[in-house]
Amino acid sequence: MFDFKVLTQWIDQSLRALNLPDFGVLVIELVLVGIALLAAYAILAIILIWFERKICAWFQCRLGPNRVGIFGLLQTFADTIKILLKELIPINNNDKILFYLAPFIVILSSMLSFGALPFGKGLQAIDFNIGIFYMMAVSSLGVLGVLLAGWSSNNKFSMIGAMRSGAQMVSYELSVGLSLLTMVIFAGSMQLSQIVNQQADLWFIFKGHVPALIAFLVYLIAGHAETSRGPFDLPEAESELTAGYHTEYSGIQFGFYYLAEYLNMFIIAAIATTVFLGGWQPLHIPGLDGFNHVMDYIPTPVWFLGKAFFCIFLSLWVRWTFPRLRIDQLLHLEWKYLLPLNLLNILFMALIVIFKWHF
Repeated sequence: MFDFKVLTQWIDQSLRALNLPDFGVLVIELVLVGIALLAAYAILAIILIWFERKICAWFQCRLGPNRVGIFGLLQTFADTIKILLKELIPINNNDKILFYLAPFIVILSSMLSFGALPFGKGLQAIDFNIGIFYMMAVSSLGVLGVLLAGWSSNNKFSMIGAMRSGAQMVSYELSVGLSLLTMVIFAGSMQLSQIVNQQADLWFIFKGHVPALIAFLVYLIAGHAETSRGPFDLPEAESELTAGYHTEYSGIQFGFYYLAEYLNMFIIAAIATTVFLGGWQPLHIPGLDGFNHVMDYIPTPVWFLGKAFFCIFLSLWVRWTFPRLRIDQLLHLEWKYLLPLNLLNILFMALIVIFKWHF
């Protein structure tokens, strides 16, 4: 497997060969990392929008984007240019500072999460020793942008959508956190690189027996609900709230929310990939050395993105299959079913770790 540390070390040595001060080298490297993350952020969002349109069309027995470019590949680029050129419509009687600040908080939350993901071997911007805790903390900041958008818009529909979103995100954040905590107990570490390295021989979803599978399913459900996508799209229910908390936004401001929604979907899938499906680790089957050797030839970013897009496909499958839940049904699912199941599952996982019943 190719280790991307070779590339990053070569860049570092090349900059130092220019006799730049250490601070100058650090600043240049931080700028390069920031540019790379922003480029990957934008490109992934464009790919995900096209991907969802095609999957949606497939489920509904139609073609989807097929006019601009081959297979409609350039349609999303055309829509991006259109939304960038849209007029920003001023809103009267709103809290202008909070109104303009809210979209940036949502983008900042998803960008901070995006920067800590291990995309491949040696391909990670920052590796905290409390990586799981960091991901949970910064991903939770997005709800502040949603609540501020609803409050500052001076629109009753936006406010109702924001309150729904706050109740939904705070509720399902518990199940997301407890599912990840189950796997932290199993791994004995919160550092994402260590969690991935421990899955070199067998992914946690197989190694952790029934509790790992239950935690994976609960995480997918709760994570899908956190992204506020159907059937959990109560905060922006078009038929009830005329788009909810971002009703009053236009142009690039609306585009920020649209962008963050797709990237949050990717981040949820990427965390599931990292914690449950081995991250960038290839599929290894104990005893099949020849098969394992062949799997090692596939680049690690391909493994990571392939698993993440598989989780995204499951999310889209759910979205285009089930009708929207009522708000009481949505909250009952969390507080009466997922949360008690998670608590019992953590206890079960702790017993497995103590008595070493795992593989």
